[in-house]
Amino acid sequence: MPYQCPLCHQPLSQQDKTWKCANNHQFDQAKEGYVNLMPAHHKSSKNPGDNKEMMQARRLFLDAGHYAPMRQMVIDKLEQHLPENAVHLLDIGCGEGYYTSGFATALTAHPALEIHGLDISKVAVRYAAKRYPTCHFCVASSHRLPFSDSSLDGMVRIYAPCKAEELKRTIKLGGIIVTVTPAARHLYQLKELIYDGVRLHDMTAEEIEGFELIDQSQLHFDMTLNGEEATALMQMTPFAWKTSDSVWQQLAQSNPFRCEADFAIRVYQRQA
Repeated sequence: MPYQCPLCHQPLSQQDKTWKCANNHQFDQAKEGYVNLMPAHHKSSKNPGDNKEMMQARRLFLDAGHYAPMRQMVIDKLEQHLPENAVHLLDIGCGEGYYTSGFATALTAHPALEIHGLDISKVAVRYAAKRYPTCHFCVASSHRLPFSDSSLDGMVRIYAPCKAEELKRTIKLGGIIVTVTPAARHLYQLKELIYDGVRLHDMTAEEIEGFELIDQSQLHFDMTLNGEEATALMQMTPFAWKTSDSVWQQLAQSNPFRCEADFAIRVYQRQA
């Protein structure tokens, strides 16, 4: 396990249920199996990230399988581009573990591969670790990755931000990043309920210093949701803060609610 101390950046080693570094900084492993590597002074709020209600909405929607085609395309990209001898794959912004567990189940061609999930939300990570014990979960910031230099063979970023210098520091030469971002018409019908004029998403590919864009695809499909699923989807998005009571009521009573999913999926490789 390539964890490093978030305080002094020394390697962490596990002793029973505690992770320790050479400077005797200690981080207890929770009963669910995850480790909290988010020091209090690194937090911007008391409980950053998704709260319980947001996490439950995300789980309800994802468990219904509506984003399964996107998850499968990410798996396909990993199978195609992940180095043969890959040992460590990190899912940044893993939430309640839907994608993380999918990678662990599918990537059987890499028997030595350890799947890690990281999220700033302690609530989400607790649920993920309890439900998916074959994966390794930690609470941490995506801007301060608690992993050693050149320790990761691959990384998945589904909407999650991360500083370019942290990507360069932690990913091995030849390692990859798979990113998922909204393509032009993603959730167009949800946005129509909130905005008078809907702007299409900008599809300009991100430039990541030290990485080369080696593969990119667009995945577009229509979703048919019931009222509960449509409400859960809205709760998962930044639009939720701008949603009026009348729109929430309209979504809850929708059966069906039809909405487009549109994703840009790109693969970047670490260069010398």
